[in-house]
Amino acid sequence: MRAAIVRDFGTPSEVTAIAELQRPTPGKGEVLLRVKAVSLNYVDLVVISGRYQFKPPLPFTPGKGPAGIIEAVGEGVTAWKPGDRVLAMAEIGSYAEFTLAPADQCYALPDAMPFADAAAMALAYDTAWFALHERGRLQAGETVLVLGASGAVGHAAVMLAKAAGAKVLAGITNPAKAPMLVDAGADAIIDLAAPDLRDKLRDQVKAATGGGVDVVIDMLGDVYFEAALRALAWRGRLVVVGFAGGRIPEVKANYLLVKNIEVSGLQISDYRKRRPADVAACFADIFALHGAGKVRPMPMETMPLDDVAQALGRLATRQVAGRLVLLPGSRTEPL
Repeated sequence: MRAAIVRDFGTPSEVTAIAELQRPTPGKGEVLLRVKAVSLNYVDLVVISGRYQFKPPLPFTPGKGPAGIIEAVGEGVTAWKPGDRVLAMAEIGSYAEFTLAPADQCYALPDAMPFADAAAMALAYDTAWFALHERGRLQAGETVLVLGASGAVGHAAVMLAKAAGAKVLAGITNPAKAPMLVDAGADAIIDLAAPDLRDKLRDQVKAATGGGVDVVIDMLGDVYFEAALRALAWRGRLVVVGFAGGRIPEVKANYLLVKNIEVSGLQISDYRKRRPADVAACFADIFALHGAGKVRPMPMETMPLDDVAQALGRLATRQVAGRLVLLPGSRTEPL
């Protein structure tokens, strides 16, 4: 089978190549998946560069969250059979024509859901869902501020929050991204590039809501976190998802006490290991919302597996407007 391979850690576009590898055999509790589509994610760049918290042994094939068709099942697997359409939360190995995945981390795809849609929504939608519903305890009628709303997780959070009946404020630094977020359901745009953001973010939120926000989903950290904390309403909840803005911020605990607010964090892969039933319920809800036309992946571009190095280079240099999805099979195969 053809697969991307990384023999040494380094610049993703330079160390990732295509090679012919032996097709793997599923072991106990595993399935072999014929990969139809897999998205490229920022975390893949970190893994390939060797900067991720867990380094895979070299050589390895990168890629998370493939969508495809089960080709074979390993010992003890009774929930799946060859021919089943699934999204698999494989942590690695998915930039390939075939990959292995834990059977208990596969989720049945509706027949009408395109593989490319499923791959583009993987990692982004489940992260946003848990941030909003499990950590943020979002209720219909509340107000949500999404920091970094133009990214994959941010775009997903906007759509999911709107589908849940919330008023949604989309925080972005590039005003050119505003139309995409309004189309996704944002009720107001918050300018994160405004000067004196510590005060200006709260002023913008107050103008849009008449008060503060109930939930903040923060992918940025840095000064954006500190400014958003001041924009929380009484009993508001801020969920830390990442630090794409750079600096990791600190919290003064007395401020949490005075406003009765809380800050929590989300590391989505822990839920897959510790609470698999919750993750299954999450994807069932996401797929149902997709089928009802209430959520969709952000704009995507597809590329063949052979172009993986070019695709990683574009991702690293932020030359991708939406989601970039690899199609390991023939270009003529249906998605």
